[in-house]
Amino acid sequence: MQKNALHILLADDDEDDRLFFKDAFEEIKIQTNVNFVHDGMQLMDHLHNEDNKLPDILFLDLNMPKKTGKECLIEIKKTDRLKDVIIAIYSTSSSEEDIEDTFIQGANIYIKKPSDFNTLKKIINEVVTVNWHYHTSGLNRDNFLLRLK
Repeated sequence: MQKNALHILLADDDEDDRLFFKDAFEEIKIQTNVNFVHDGMQLMDHLHNEDNKLPDILFLDLNMPKKTGKECLIEIKKTDRLKDVIIAIYSTSSSEEDIEDTFIQGANIYIKKPSDFNTLKKIINEVVTVNWHYHTSGLNRDNFLLRLK
């Protein structure tokens, strides 16, 4: 694992979306380590395991089996050890209600899953670049809110 690389975790049950995401991260210029979980239960098990490094950014799909992204978001924000993890909702939903609900629950970023690779790469680069500045400069991440489509 690279020492200064951003640790990225994607929670998404769709294998094609995970591959698309992985490929996009391989093409951006910032050093990252990308890991995946396949459902909400696996995500929470991973996050609660103190042997696992917490992600610098968690990309969280809303529609997952076993435990939804919204349920995970609520649990994460209520857990002292996890509450400061930057959470980017990464969903097919563009519902204003979903967007507002997730921000109220503590999400930092809302990304509607793009249908083409170049758009995904551009969005991921923006999110990671902004977070990298916070990661390396010690800026206050409490006000880090962003919505991308």
